[in-house]
Amino acid sequence: MGDAMTTMPLGRSVGRRRVISILAASAALPLLGHSSRATTTMEPFRWQGIVLGAASDLTLYAPDRAQAAQAIEMSLAEIARLESIFSLHQADSALSQLNGTGRLDRPPFELVELLSRALALSASSAGRFDPTVQPLWKLIADHFAAPNADPAGPAPSALAAARALVDHSAVEVDPDAIVFRQPGMQVTLNGIAQGYISDQIGELLQTLGFRHTLVNLGETLAIDRRPDGTAWRIGVPDPADHARLVTEIDLPTGAVATSAGRGLLFEPSGRFNHIVDPERLVCSDLDRSVTVLASSAAVADGLSTLGALLPDPERDYASFLRQFGARAYLVTRSAPSGTWLT
Repeated sequence: MGDAMTTMPLGRSVGRRRVISILAASAALPLLGHSSRATTTMEPFRWQGIVLGAASDLTLYAPDRAQAAQAIEMSLAEIARLESIFSLHQADSALSQLNGTGRLDRPPFELVELLSRALALSASSAGRFDPTVQPLWKLIADHFAAPNADPAGPAPSALAAARALVDHSAVEVDPDAIVFRQPGMQVTLNGIAQGYISDQIGELLQTLGFRHTLVNLGETLAIDRRPDGTAWRIGVPDPADHARLVTEIDLPTGAVATSAGRGLLFEPSGRFNHIVDPERLVCSDLDRSVTVLASSAAVADGLSTLGALLPDPERDYASFLRQFGARAYLVTRSAPSGTWLT
């Protein structure tokens, strides 16, 4: 990682996330289970940086700076290793190599595991969530990155050609090799990888003995409550005005992820944004945001992306949530204050 590691105690304001605000208290607290005479103070320490293009941070409670610094250093090393697998921006990442040749022999275990999960969600959603959407996403992004881009978007023929490369069933995943059966296919895991990395770092920190921890690497994972017993507080912004929260959620443990089209706009109107529906060849509704609570950040990440793509989430989304024991807070044009789905 190119970001400097910091282990300063956390201040009262922890800033704004990509689409979720984390509201957390910062007072140093006694370590539970110690006598009043031998109280150990637990201080919150925080690192901030960028992971897979998303603003990210780690917040952990530790009795001293050295313990926190070592844990954060180990976490950053693991983040860098996982980015070297999943990144689309690193030319030598495992995913970039797969996209470049259409085949990757002896793929990393993590790529096999996460791509298998993504393809399973593709199959269950009839291709609405599809990691092979990358050629279509890249076509739109490259179109609007060019000077004097046509505001109507890519030509219909170009869209059709890119759409023909989107097919989750044409990806063969095996521990020995990952193979694209159709030349020109490409995969993106950006709709689920941030959550997966959050889960992996959460497991690492638990192995190191940390309990009161918040991992936000694009998506958020809470490992136990804060030391005073209170839950972490998550603010969900209005998709049309990120300065206003539509609700706040108490998160004692588990994961939360939000997807919203306004997170990245390719052009000012927002008709073309970063959440692309390969079935209808449209992008996510700008008036919609989907916040999912689940047991793991990867599940929350993937389900929130799916919820941003469904044509009628009020009707179709609940069945997907039940499969994973998740629930979602849905903001739409017809329900601008949001509503819970379970």
